Amino acid sequence: MSVVYPTDCNLLVVTGPTASGKTRRAVALAREFGGEIISADSRQLYRGMDLGTGKDLEEYGEVPYHMIDICPAGYRYNLYEYVRDFGKVYADICSRGRLPILCGGTGLYVETVLKGISLPEVPENPALRQSLEGKTLEELTGILSGMKELHNVTDVDTAKRAIRAIEIQTYYAEHPEQAELTRPHPIENAVVIGVDIPRDDRRRRISERLVARLESGMVEEVRRLIDIEGIDPENLIYYGLEYKFLTLYVTGQIGYDEMVCGLETAIHQFAKRQMTWFRGMTARGTNIHWLPYDMEDNEFLEAVKSFL
Repeated sequence: MSVVYPTDCNLLVVTGPTASGKTRRAVALAREFGGEIISADSRQLYRGMDLGTGKDLEEYGEVPYHMIDICPAGYRYNLYEYVRDFGKVYADICSRGRLPILCGGTGLYVETVLKGISLPEVPENPALRQSLEGKTLEELTGILSGMKELHNVTDVDTAKRAIRAIEIQTYYAEHPEQAELTRPHPIENAVVIGVDIPRDDRRRRISERLVARLESGMVEEVRRLIDIEGIDPENLIYYGLEYKFLTLYVTGQIGYDEMVCGLETAIHQFAKRQMTWFRGMTARGTNIHWLPYDMEDNEFLEAVKSFL
């Protein structure tokens, strides 16, 4: 496929809240512009975690995609690794004259990439972890929100994830010599498209999608990860959302109805946090071109072309 996008566009981003239809839009743009998709989803990185993360790999067809299924379930991938791995993939795509299309709803990944922030690898801090042990998620999120560095409150829906985020920010504060590494070097000529979906439509689509994924075997997926793959249930709970509630159900800690109700509520809250993050990105200087989720395909394409 010949490249038909303007040569001064270095990165096209398709982002938005969960259930907004980002993947379908990104795939259509990749087909039109001769692009390759780089995932910006913090859970689709893991092999075997398919239904719970909504990979929908069949949507990609012949379009190349990256940063999906790159590490085993149970591993705790972090932002440092994402920045490192994104850089390699991005450079490779550009070297082949293709358009990199970043697609996903993990706002921290999207914003960090756009700002061009490099990060040091952050070791564990046992003393800090011990001091935070026993605090509620609300207390930990409050601590994290008061820290100055870029941090992710969107994906922080378990205490362990919040503690790790605090650990990272504490390391940066205690090592000011790393300031040069974390100084932004933004990607020039990046275009950011946001897929906008009204709250009521978003809630409806989240609920419908949850029912469909449960019917497709999402519970069985978690059972397989635990019983066959040997993944520690605590490591699945660490990922939050689907894997938190499904693991609690599979291990007998909550009932089915409690699992479904709790998970549905958690996903709605997650989408709300995503939108809060995107508003923050705008306030911090990122220009997001919001387009309606139900826009006709050709109109969506022409609108994106106008921004390029």
